Amino acid sequence: MKKKPRKKTGLPPGSIVFTGKRKIDQVHINYLEFNEEKFAEVSPENQSIKSFHRPVDGLVQWYDIRGLHDVEIISRIGNTFELHPLILEDIVDTQQRPKYEEYDDGIVVVIKALSFDPATVSVKTEQVSFYLGPGFLLSFQEAETDLFQQIRDRIRTSKGRIRKKNTDYLVYALLDSVMDNYYVILDEIEAVIEKLEANILTNPGKTIKGEIHQLKQEMLIVRKTIAPMREAISRFSKTEHELISDNTKVFLRDLYDHNVQLLDTAETYRDMLNSLQDLYLSEISFKMNEVMQMLTLITSIFVPLSFLAGLYGMNFQYIPELQFRYGYFILLGVMVLIGGSMLYFFKKEKWF
Repeated sequence: MKKKPRKKTGLPPGSIVFTGKRKIDQVHINYLEFNEEKFAEVSPENQSIKSFHRPVDGLVQWYDIRGLHDVEIISRIGNTFELHPLILEDIVDTQQRPKYEEYDDGIVVVIKALSFDPATVSVKTEQVSFYLGPGFLLSFQEAETDLFQQIRDRIRTSKGRIRKKNTDYLVYALLDSVMDNYYVILDEIEAVIEKLEANILTNPGKTIKGEIHQLKQEMLIVRKTIAPMREAISRFSKTEHELISDNTKVFLRDLYDHNVQLLDTAETYRDMLNSLQDLYLSEISFKMNEVMQMLTLITSIFVPLSFLAGLYGMNFQYIPELQFRYGYFILLGVMVLIGGSMLYFFKKEKWF
């Protein structure tokens, strides 16, 4: 697997440098504010980020930013909400591993979202970052695809607990949404594994070995995404930060259980792929043995026949049977009898 070169080598800490590949033409910003009775939504222009008001008592404010390549906008957001430079550095560093960090006035969670293309059997990652502050939540998505459309719809229609809870529950809901998608990804990968297994048992072609190897590489990406999240979610569920209520910690512990389950599933699929590789080699060896067995049987049948043909093909003058009128037909009959007897014996012994 080719490793991405680092773009921040030699730069001072807190440098806001986008290290990923641009996945969106223009940064999109969506703003929601709500409580149990009130709801408002707006998608402001990038230039109006400075006009975002500070948190209002009794309202949950959620700013969702899609696109990390424009470091100027990220810097303006940081200035508006007084974010530490190291937080901004982590947000735009797409090579960041999943992590959880606490600050005096906020909490940072960095995770990876996954998508899977069954046609090309490829897994793609997208960095998603959250900053939880007093009364507001900032979420940063790397790509244009809205990962949180379902959560937004639940807030609009006042379904579930989100409108009745604070920002800590909102960040849990967003994390849970990303993690639920992991189950979908793993189910799609399982379907590919089952298809590979069926192909191996029916027709183990030459391309299957490469397909297994590619899927093993993609599963490595999945595992490298899920495994570090266990530590981050564990720290999050055990936090004593004042922004996280005891009621929300119950849900965060459930999130940790889901992460452990996902990691176990990923490990299981990796073992299944190793088993598939062994099964492929076994099937290839078995088919080769079948071919060798058939060739051996054919050779065994023709050895005595070749002996008889060679015996009467020698240039000796006095071979008694050569002068016999029906010797040729008798010899052919003996050959057919020997060959048929051997075929019957091989069939009886189930050698073919």
